[in-house]
Amino acid sequence: MCEFCHRHGDGQTWYLAASSYAADLQSDLARRGYLVEFVSGFDSRMRRTAPLLERLGAVPLPIANVVRAAVQRRMQRDHFGQPVTIEDCERIFDIATSIVRVPCVCRHFSKVPDEGVCLAVTVRPVDDVILEAFAGHLSEPDTPGLERLSRAETLALLRRCEEQGLMHSAWTFKTPFIAGICNCSLAAGCMAMRTTLEHGVKTMWKGERIAVLDGRSCTGCGACVERCPFGALSLDRARRVAELDPSRCYGCGICRSACRKGALALVDRASVPAHARDW
Repeated sequence: MCEFCHRHGDGQTWYLAASSYAADLQSDLARRGYLVEFVSGFDSRMRRTAPLLERLGAVPLPIANVVRAAVQRRMQRDHFGQPVTIEDCERIFDIATSIVRVPCVCRHFSKVPDEGVCLAVTVRPVDDVILEAFAGHLSEPDTPGLERLSRAETLALLRRCEEQGLMHSAWTFKTPFIAGICNCSLAAGCMAMRTTLEHGVKTMWKGERIAVLDGRSCTGCGACVERCPFGALSLDRARRVAELDPSRCYGCGICRSACRKGALALVDRASVPAHARDW
């Protein structure tokens, strides 16, 4: 289990612990204020932050590492994400039964068409908080409005997301309390993935699962390569077989949904000793 499970999971996966969804956004004024400010101020904050991230690569490595460590500590405290499988999403929806589709702040900043694939998930409805946070986005054209979804409708949406190569991730708003599930990729403008993968500033940790590939079942069709959001799969055309780099696998399971031969599966990260502590 990752450090968050040990600290917040009480012996289980932290994002499947009911206590991670128990804080009431309507009465917890500090947490409510943080969520509202995070969403409403996202564009302006990223306009300041993005150029600094770009320049980080030119900074001497010891200084850059200090900056990265400081940002990582702050993200752990306030707002971080971790990929979750569609099966874990089902378990989350057994706990957080209020699901509202909301505009995507990353797509808005990156100027990528917003298809309404981000979700606010809470134990009880918090429509007034969501309206306050997204008021600026909802007034703009071509931005999806708020929509309350049933569990079945949400799972159907997540399956469509997987077909588009969008991985699912759970996000805290004041750790360990979770209020959102995002469905995104680098191409779709995910700023957390860009910050983590391109700039080495960790805002997203690897998932509790890791993919394993059965080369005997693989036909080398390449569908998993095209769908993996993290570039963990490649295609050996000479041998007509996919190749998996487990060090790049975040355990989201999107590759698995692309494979018609059942050559890809997910296992607990702890069961793969070489990557058990690779977060």
